[in-house]
Amino acid sequence: MRSLFLGIYATASYAAFFVAFVYFVGFLAGFPALPTHIDKGLEVSTLTAVVVDLALIALFGIQHSVMARPAFKEVWTRTVPPAIERSTYCLFSALALGVLYAFWHPIPAPVWQVADPNLRLAIWALFLTGFAIVFVSTWLISHFELFGLAQAWSSIRNRPLPPKPFMTPLFYKAVRHPIYLGFFIAMWATPDMTMGHLLFAASMTVYLLIGIRYEERDLKGHFGGTYVEYQARVGMILPGIGKRG
Repeated sequence: MRSLFLGIYATASYAAFFVAFVYFVGFLAGFPALPTHIDKGLEVSTLTAVVVDLALIALFGIQHSVMARPAFKEVWTRTVPPAIERSTYCLFSALALGVLYAFWHPIPAPVWQVADPNLRLAIWALFLTGFAIVFVSTWLISHFELFGLAQAWSSIRNRPLPPKPFMTPLFYKAVRHPIYLGFFIAMWATPDMTMGHLLFAASMTVYLLIGIRYEERDLKGHFGGTYVEYQARVGMILPGIGKRG
């Protein structure tokens, strides 16, 4: 029964996050068939929209950052089995995104609009490239471990996951955080930027840049001098930019 529960829970959590991620692509793109997206939702005054939207972004940011910290995990795993700690993190992330989607308030005032059809196509291609970088980067490290499935499967088979060596495959040879780079590209690459989209992109950019500092602190604590040398050699988000000596 325990193995069945772990397997179902981890798979369901993975599925929930996958759905939330796919919706995120359409949310940013403004896919018209969706019930809500970056420019479609509850209509209120601009001030109310700004306050609510910032609160929604903060809710996601707090959940996503706090639950990822080692100190929180140490306490959290006294209640939640370590085998599904990562799955629970992904499930809560999916729920936080779901709340953001449901209660997002658009601010439709235009910031820029690209009219040229060829340029619009190029921008959409860049948008998809950003998400492609995110998706590929998860596989370059350990996709199933990143989303909690590997931990559950390991527990079911009574085979502890081996220590993960420090690796820098493909994108990681050029930048330390290709997943963040992909998100930055996807958030800003739009031919129709509205004030609501700008608020989202700018706020999430600030959040991710702050998050990187905490993530790098955790990585240095885990990999020690190996990661310090990596910081000195490879740019943070862009190649050659953000090295730390």
